[in-house]
Amino acid sequence: MAAGDLREGRIVIVGASLAGLRAAEALREEGFTGSLTVVGDEPHPPYDRPPLSKQVLLGRATADTTELPMRRDPDAEWLLGVRATGLDLLAKRVLLEDGESLPYDRLLITTGTRARPWPNPVEGALDGVITLRTCDDAAWLAERLAAGPERVLVIGAGFTGSEIASACRELGLNVTVAERGPAPLVGAIGGTLSKLAAVMHRNHGVDLRTGVTVTGLHGDGSFSGAELSDGSRVEADVCVVALGAIRNVEWLAESGLAAGPRGIACDAGCRAFTMYGIVTDDVFVAGDVSRFPHPLFGYQMLSLEHWGNAVEQAEVAAHNMVNPGPLQRPHLAVPTFWSTQFGLNIKSVGVPTYSDHVVIAQGSLEARRLAMVYGYQGRVTAAVTVDMAKSLDYYKRLIETAAPFPPPPGAQDRAIAADVPIPSDVPDPKGLSHGPTVALTGYLPDRRLTVV
Repeated sequence: MAAGDLREGRIVIVGASLAGLRAAEALREEGFTGSLTVVGDEPHPPYDRPPLSKQVLLGRATADTTELPMRRDPDAEWLLGVRATGLDLLAKRVLLEDGESLPYDRLLITTGTRARPWPNPVEGALDGVITLRTCDDAAWLAERLAAGPERVLVIGAGFTGSEIASACRELGLNVTVAERGPAPLVGAIGGTLSKLAAVMHRNHGVDLRTGVTVTGLHGDGSFSGAELSDGSRVEADVCVVALGAIRNVEWLAESGLAAGPRGIACDAGCRAFTMYGIVTDDVFVAGDVSRFPHPLFGYQMLSLEHWGNAVEQAEVAAHNMVNPGPLQRPHLAVPTFWSTQFGLNIKSVGVPTYSDHVVIAQGSLEARRLAMVYGYQGRVTAAVTVDMAKSLDYYKRLIETAAPFPPPPGAQDRAIAADVPIPSDVPDPKGLSHGPTVALTGYLPDRRLTVV
């Protein structure tokens, strides 16, 4: 297809969530005039997921009011409630579960993730056991919580599990959280700051059990309790399984793309790789399902489950789908995420797990208001703030300019350089209940083995 034709032709987007919607809008903003089809396996139009574990559970919003506003009408054909089952790269067709297939000139894959289910399907099918990912899940869980259960069991203390526990306490419900790792959020923010998360859980009345796994769920048709690996038993009537996410790539198993458990590999311009490491020029990837190299983090392939990344990457992908090579641009945005739990506002910039040391640059753990800066091999790679979000832009600049770590005087509210750096204590994700929010290429910076 000649460069002049890039604004015409047929584009198919598989995945009708945040990244899919923003890409469709951006394609039109970039001047694409051809036919645009968006395929989504859920029957709902694109909706916002962050409120599902917060406002919806607290009854401040209903699940059906989380629809994403359209910035402009993308003039697309929406095939909702239709699952893509395969991809033929040679014939350039997306296969659908109803036996139909969609031809495309360029394809964008934004299929995202789904909640990791409880590993025992019989136990997972008990009434009262649920994962929280879709608006239907949130509506069901909000209804259960509003009915006032005796106790809620949350399995996994990542961001979703912690936010659900926080909502339960705000509703006055008894809640037990079971986490295999040493503390809540440890897989996202490291060991030092996760100690504060553990204190917040316990101060707000959460029955927090760490270093344990749930070995079985019980009930006669309805969930009634769980056995833990330390021999104890928790009696509860609702169980939320918050064990992280699975990337939706199974439909690509026979496609020849580089798609696996960590997502679909693509270059910095969002172009998908084939299984042989060759970049395609007509298949693009964006959002949670992508894995892309980032120069600020040692060209590690990052998989991010972050709202901001889905939006920024979708816009880069859309731009590159309708512009010839020399005008294409890389996706270099610094990852950011936020969470509100137990009255604290936690915000992060960079990749905290890509670190070997941390230092508290502002505030203190005791004050529960602080900025923690993360470094790897002598340069700043991330910062996490607790109730100090205004400082984040400053630290983002340090990350973007590969500033030295620890940050110099002036980068914090101390007259001298920050406190002595301590190890960031990032755990191996294999030891956690919840998966990592940021998946690196398979090793952590301080775990590289030297083969002699």
